[in-house]
Amino acid sequence: MNNTWFRRRWYDFRQGHGMYLVFAMSFVNFVLIFYRLLIEQIDFLGDLFSNLWIFVAVFLVIYIPAAILIGNWHRKTQMRIEHEQSMKQSPLMAKNFRVLLDLLEGKASKKEVEDLRKFLKSIESGKK
Repeated sequence: MNNTWFRRRWYDFRQGHGMYLVFAMSFVNFVLIFYRLLIEQIDFLGDLFSNLWIFVAVFLVIYIPAAILIGNWHRKTQMRIEHEQSMKQSPLMAKNFRVLLDLLEGKASKKEVEDLRKFLKSIESGKK
């Protein structure tokens, strides 16, 4: 095993932890705190949602469509800007586009072309 293997596992760990496990735990935590601090403290809401599971069902029926609508809006409006900013800061993307431009102008070396070709093939095969 080499340093790259450990770095990939570290990346996998952070993705699984941050995007899935912590998300699930914080979502459950949010629902429980919301129920305890709001629903149980207000008589009208406590009577309406006498059981935690009733509250969870109603909450999910409202929350999931709202999250989908907000996520859809984000994907259609904000993500384009975020990706553009990320690409402007990526040395790898700059190098790849420079090699492509050099190819069009006939200035790229054979080694640059071959390195770019290997890199793109590794992305296609999922091995990098």
